[in-house]
Amino acid sequence: MEYFPAPLEALVEQFARLPGIGGKTAQRLAFHVLSLPEEDAQAFADAIVTAKRTVTYCPVCRNFTAGGLCPICSSPKRDNSVICVVADPRDVAAMERGREFNGKYHVLHGVISPMNHVGPDDIAIKPLLERVAQGGVEEVIMATNPDTEGEATAMYIARLLKPFEVKVTRLAYGIPVGGHLEFADDATLARALEGRREL
Repeated sequence: MEYFPAPLEALVEQFARLPGIGGKTAQRLAFHVLSLPEEDAQAFADAIVTAKRTVTYCPVCRNFTAGGLCPICSSPKRDNSVICVVADPRDVAAMERGREFNGKYHVLHGVISPMNHVGPDDIAIKPLLERVAQGGVEEVIMATNPDTEGEATAMYIARLLKPFEVKVTRLAYGIPVGGHLEFADDATLARALEGRREL
């Protein structure tokens, strides 16, 4: 890319580092940013820096929040007795789109994946066990993706939860094997929730 000035090349490289962005898309995004008015480009840069500085993890569920409890954990309308365990904050957004679930969440921030050197201590399993140990939880829904890593993570957590005598269920396979929650439509998510089963 010698025909690009160094600052433009650096911008393209940063976009190309984003997941799902190839070289051509990175160039398009970089060219688009350069075509923006100065104030719009600054607003874009400020939004990135502000989000990075101010978005934190909810101390209860580990979902993203802008400080303090997230809106779901702080809502008195949500059912505290049911916790839906997901791998990623995007999965919370997918479940919420379906408007079928009224409990609370727990975000693991990953799944157990020996191939990628991710073990049980690398994801937020311990905070989940601490929540359940406090009492009041009747059911834990394992809503990790139905792929090898998601299944292994669900089974591992289910075994750890056995001593607490809570009902542990798994999303039914309305979601295709190898699929991801963030891409499932609302009806599929609703059927998966209705058909969950005990592990």
